[in-house]
Amino acid sequence: MNKINLIVADDHQLFRDGLTALLNKHPFLNVLATVEDGLELMNTLKKETLPDILLLDLSMPNMNGFEVLKNIRKKYKTVKAIAISMHDDGNYIARCAEYGAFGYLLKNTDETEVIDAIKQVYNGGKYYNQDLSRKMIDSMAEVKSVRKLTKKEAEILEFLSKGFTTKEIASKLYVSTRTVETHRSNMLKKLEVKNTVELINKATTLSLI
Repeated sequence: MNKINLIVADDHQLFRDGLTALLNKHPFLNVLATVEDGLELMNTLKKETLPDILLLDLSMPNMNGFEVLKNIRKKYKTVKAIAISMHDDGNYIARCAEYGAFGYLLKNTDETEVIDAIKQVYNGGKYYNQDLSRKMIDSMAEVKSVRKLTKKEAEILEFLSKGFTTKEIASKLYVSTRTVETHRSNMLKKLEVKNTVELINKATTLSLI
């Protein structure tokens, strides 16, 4: 089997070092570099040999994993990223797939799964285990089930997310406060939530704002 070159990107040194040690136990794996944030990673990709596989933490400072995925898809199409996260939220997983990740692993996964994922992605496949795949599909189904917001609703939602009051929004959009409240009420029904806080939280989760 050819050597598989990797880069490990994670802002926690203990996890980064532990994962690197685990990978280096396998003679067919070669860790080219480890980095602690997204900017360091992008600089490393400019200077060093490109890896076959990137093991990518999503929650890094300076440039998070989602931003890295978008950059890699544009600039380094041969690099295949596997996201590593403590989050098993379906929307997180779906966003990773949307941004070009070839796999998704939880940080508490075992060594066997990590190696299986690397092999599968290196050989041209994608890796999302059964449980994560189910959560991703459920999340995507939920997004599709939410009827599209109107342009006016989207405008009002944006103002609500920034803390504007009904009166302030009405003034900015040159409409009555009653109109704003009607749109807000319609959005509560569409997203199946009870109040503005829940509306903003769910809209954020579904990437509507």
